[in-house]
Formats: sequence, C-alpha cells, structure tokens
Amino acid sequence: MKERIPRHATKIVATIGPASSTVEMLEAMIRAKVSVVRLNFSHGKAQDHIDRAMMVREASRRAGRVVAIMADLQGPKIRVGKFAEGKVWLENGAKFVLDGDRTELGDVNAVGLDYKELPREVKAGDVLLLNDGLIVLDVTAIKGEAVHTVVRLGGELSNNKGINKQGGGLTAPALTAKDMEDIRTAMSFQADYVAVSFPKNATDMEMARQLCNVAGAEYKHKPGLIAKIERAEAIPHLEAILAASDGIMVARGDLAVEVGNAAVPALQKRMIKMAREMDKVVITATQMMESMITNPVPTRAEVSDVANAVLDGTDAVMLSAETASGKFPLETVKEMSNVCEAAEAAEDVKLDADFTGKTFNRIDQSIAMGALFTAHHLGAKAIVALTDSGSTPLWMSRHRIHVPIYALTPKESTQRKMALYRNVRPLFMESVSDRDSALSAAEAHLKMRGIVKTGDVYAITCGEPMGAPGGTNMLKICSAS
Repeated sequence: MKERIPRHATKIVATIGPASSTVEMLEAMIRAKVSVVRLNFSHGKAQDHIDRAMMVREASRRAGRVVAIMADLQGPKIRVGKFAEGKVWLENGAKFVLDGDRTELGDVNAVGLDYKELPREVKAGDVLLLNDGLIVLDVTAIKGEAVHTVVRLGGELSNNKGINKQGGGLTAPALTAKDMEDIRTAMSFQADYVAVSFPKNATDMEMARQLCNVAGAEYKHKPGLIAKIERAEAIPHLEAILAASDGIMVARGDLAVEVGNAAVPALQKRMIKMAREMDKVVITATQMMESMITNPVPTRAEVSDVANAVLDGTDAVMLSAETASGKFPLETVKEMSNVCEAAEAAEDVKLDADFTGKTFNRIDQSIAMGALFTAHHLGAKAIVALTDSGSTPLWMSRHRIHVPIYALTPKESTQRKMALYRNVRPLFMESVSDRDSALSAAEAHLKMRGIVKTGDVYAITCGEPMGAPGGTNMLKICSAS
C-alpha cells in the first residue's frame, strides 16, 4: 500500500454508525484524514462489529491510508429502565421513584433500574443527574429497593438514560460480563486499541489488559489500552491510571455531569499535560462538533473548542454521533481537519524549554530527543524513525515540533497503533537486516512519496543490530542524494 500522508499532526477519531457504515463513506472519511475508527460496543451485536471492522480495513486499503480501529467497551449500565410509552415528562417539584424491584414498564411516577445497586449507594440529600445532567433529582429517602426523589429540574426522560451521582460515588465495576465477551470479539479482528469505560483506578486497567492479552493470545495480538476518564473517582488516581494504560480519553460528557461543567476545561488541560509528560497518548472527546449532527457547518464555539484541544497538545480529537448518526459525517471530518491544520499553524514551538532540566536514562530515548533537537535547529525536512515497537516515534511525538515524524516499520500492527500518535506518519517498510541497506531503503521510501527530494536534510534513527526491540542507538543527519 502506498500510504497517503495527513497534512496535519493532530489525529481524528471518527465513530462508525448508520451514517458511515459503507465502504464508500468510510473511504471518503479516511481520505479526509480520519486516522482512527471507533466501534461503539454500546450498540450492535458481535457480528455487526466484526463486519464493520472488515469494512474499515477494506476502506483503508482503498484509500491508501492505514488507520487504527478502537473498540470502545460499553462498561456498566448505570441506567434507568424502560417506560411504557418510551418516555415521560417530569415536572419540577414532582415525586419520582427509581425502583430496583419494579418489573413493569415505567410511568410518570416511577421507573425500574438497570443498575440494581443504586439504593445501596445513595442516601437522602444526594443529587442524581439523569440523561447527561438534563434531569436533576434530589434523593429524599431510601425504602428497600426504591430510591425516592423529588424532581429539581424536569424535562423529557426516555428509555435507558444514564444515571450519575453528583460528586461521584457509584461503585459499578468497570468491566462487566458483556465487556469480557466484547473483548473476545475485538481480539478476533485484532482491534488496535480497546477503550475501557468508567475505570476508577489502575486495577481496573490492569484487569482489562490481562483480559485483552488472554483473548488476543491465539492471534498473537496485544492491543493498546485507553482509559476513558469519566468518573469523579478517577481524578485522584489519574497518574496511576495513566501508568497502567497506553493512553486516556478525556470523556467530557459523564465527567462533566459528576464534577460539574465548570471544572472540565481545567481538568482537560491537566490530563493532556500529564499524559504527554508520562509518554502516553490522549484523545479529547464529547460534543466537539455536536451541532453538525444536524447542521452542515459547526458553531464558532465548537471551532474554538477543537482548536483549544489541539493547542493543548491532544493527540486526537474525537467525533461521536456526528459521524455515527449525523446528517453530514464527511463534512464534519473535513471541518475538523481544517480546524486542526489552522490551530497547528498558530502553535508556539518551545522545544529547547522542553529539554531544560530533563535527564534521559535510556539510550533509545536520548537518541529520540537528540533527533528532535537537531532536526528543529537544522530546519530538517523530516524526522525518520526505523522502529519495530513504535516506542521511539511515541517519545518523539510527546514534544511539539513542526517537523513531521515518519515512522517506518515492518510490523502492520505497530503501523496501525502509531496512527493515533500526534505528528507521526506511520509507513510500512519491509524488514532489512543490515543498517546501510535499511538507510538506503528508507531514503528511497521518502523520495518515492515526495517527502524529501535531492538535497533535503532529514534526521534518521535506527538500532544496531537491526530489529532488536528497544534497540534504537543511532542518529544520522542525511542530505538526500
């Protein structure tokens, strides 16, 4: 495959759904610079996800660009049950009961619970937020399995809407029996990333990794793990969760409901900064271009939101319903791509300051940082990393630099995983056994794709002996012949 190179560093994650479930639409979206396709396991059956994963791979082949697939697990169903008429209207001041024992369909007075533990996890005086905080209930009493409330802020409540407790405190396990089955499904098509919903601590992520590694063993596949930060309880444990993960998702919907809308922007900046400092990837998600579900252009506020995430240093920005069920999936991707490109053009690169007071104990990490520093000051056309595991390009991508990083690897799984890394353009190159041949082959790759031409300066890193994981120990500054 002759890969097409994205023109901006920030990657776009797009959710696949009814609006984008054809090879033709997916191909167009990938050409428009989607780098990761998200499969939402909250909807659909196992075979649906398998079919869509195959569709993504085919669209990727047609578009000439490698993309990663992210399987997003549903997580615990902290939700109300169903209503007899599908929905009700709750009036301010009305009494409303959430009943774990209720078997009949709900009405304006009461509804059953998918989350049966709720009566044991709330008390009188607690505040419950339903449907992403649009409905606010004050808990007045717990009677057996029934949570009695008074409606503080009413509105329409429909089937299976989510429940959050203000300030957090619901203890549902991050991984359900359904999630465990879904992990097996995701490993059957070698999903490149698995996103874990509602993790509270590092233990949740460690358990998810163990399950993924066991399910992936027969395929010799180990996915990257993304922790979705959407619980208040996760915030004090951010560093430990990051250490146990390959990256995080700033999942602003449920998080905002639990900690309050006003707290989210500062948390977003803190999470992006912490992820980059810990050499992890970070995705910023939720309502990024929400208005484009029904409108052909975004609002000015949405444009600013995406641009600010880019300027904060996020690896990727994510689209959910906009591409899954919206009217303008392709137009949304194009708009987001344009915003990313414009925001990056305004970035202030302070690479020297990044390295002040820093020490690097590993040879391969020191080589990666040396390549960045040298390429920046020489005004190099490109930075090239010959990589087996993808570690060297990941380290490079944690620092802002306007020199594109081209990661050449003989492993397709590594190539796809690197599709999420900011400013990394992953390319496939057959394994070469000796250094000189590898360097010649790399330059031929670059020239064939028009990345460099005769006389252009570029920096290249590799390891000797070739193919040894973690073995990057050489930096060479080249002038293309």
